Amino acid sequence: MNIYLFNLIYGLAHQSIFLDWLFVFGSNSFGYIMIFLAFVFLFLHTDGVFDYRTPFLQLKNKIKEIIFVFFSAVSAWIIQAVVKSFIISPRPFIFFENVKPLFLHGGMDSFPSGHSMFFAALAMSLYFVHKRIGFMYFIVALIVGLSRVASGVHFPIDILFGYIFGIIIALIFRFIFIKKLHKS
Repeated sequence: MNIYLFNLIYGLAHQSIFLDWLFVFGSNSFGYIMIFLAFVFLFLHTDGVFDYRTPFLQLKNKIKEIIFVFFSAVSAWIIQAVVKSFIISPRPFIFFENVKPLFLHGGMDSFPSGHSMFFAALAMSLYFVHKRIGFMYFIVALIVGLSRVASGVHFPIDILFGYIFGIIIALIFRFIFIKKLHKS
């Protein structure tokens, strides 16, 4: 099933210059733009209420949200790097000699997808803070993951487990963060 899905999605690559550009953009630059926009949103979003009497309390809460969201995502990125150092998993362009990736990335470190783990953790932690934005970022995670398969640098199983691990990491950090807030 993994190979079948890979061939189906990767089959979209090398069909047109525009699609190839779209997959490369979705795999790389799109994610960085969305990370920046998440930070800006978290910093500026006020739920329509600004209390001029307690601006520092609101700023403190904004900083807590930002720390929670990005600490979860960055931790997912660090954890995937550790996991990849123990698991040898060839990327599709190494596994199949006929796969020509749209860009070169890594080698024997395909499982799990770090991008998928990062964006799943980002989306889940954003969902805990702001449900609508979190839901939109699940779509971002999906776009990034599918783009990486279409680009020929990941198998679907790498992406799927990246999503699962990223969501689990965000759940763990939410549990830790809530416990820590109740203690202080």
